[in-house]
Amino acid sequence: QVHLVESGGGLVQPGGSLRLSCAVSGRIFSLNTMGWYRQAPGKEREFVASSTLVGSTNYADSVKGRFTISRDNPKNMAYLQMSSLRPEDTAVYYCNADITLIQGGAYDYWGQGTQVTVSS
Repeated sequence: QVHLVESGGGLVQPGGSLRLSCAVSGRIFSLNTMGWYRQAPGKEREFVASSTLVGSTNYADSVKGRFTISRDNPKNMAYLQMSSLRPEDTAVYYCNADITLIQGGAYDYWGQGTQVTVSS
């Protein structure tokens, strides 16, 4: 069984920074693409950023230049460094991972989410 656990969310003032972490555990052969998504109240879940196994990254236009995704493959961790936060960044942030299991097969997994609130 695989688990993704996010942490690092909270309340921050506009212009502030937060760093989200995603810890992956379980019978993992390889962590393939990892990503962050978010869902604001009343809106659909949207893509934020992703990183492939070899470190190629992709960002939503709304966060380019402000957010940075990174990963620590030996530790099965992913991070999202968020800077210059805006009220419109307020959402529940979810970690996503495409994982190849030791027993075979590649599957898509989600964490439970962490709340980020940007407000003065």
